[in-house]
Amino acid sequence: MDISPEYNWEGKVLLIAEDEDFNYIFLEEVLIDTNAQLIRAKDGEEAIRLFEENPNIDLILMDMQMPIMNGYDATRNIKQLNQGIPIIAQTAYHYGEAYEEIMSAGCDDFVTKPIDITGLKDVIARFL
Repeated sequence: MDISPEYNWEGKVLLIAEDEDFNYIFLEEVLIDTNAQLIRAKDGEEAIRLFEENPNIDLILMDMQMPIMNGYDATRNIKQLNQGIPIIAQTAYHYGEAYEEIMSAGCDDFVTKPIDITGLKDVIARFL
């Protein structure tokens, strides 16, 4: 299968912060044809640690509802380390206060669950 040039992210590293195995496997399947390297964090604290250990991360896909540390706090911490890293929130909530909270935490954009595959790739492509 040919890869659309806009979705060929060979050499790019994406950190996916997602505690649910099913959701991570779905994202892995969706993104496999992009050639991006994927790193998984299962909670916000692990996302921060992996970000610190992997300076080559190009973008973070952040679930906002995770155990140990949620995506809001993880985003704030990561943005203190590197204001320029694009962070895309994944959330089931996308309106009103939730949207304001996502953006004020430092996220650069968001996708809503259930995730639209083309919409997700379009959002990621804007930042890569």
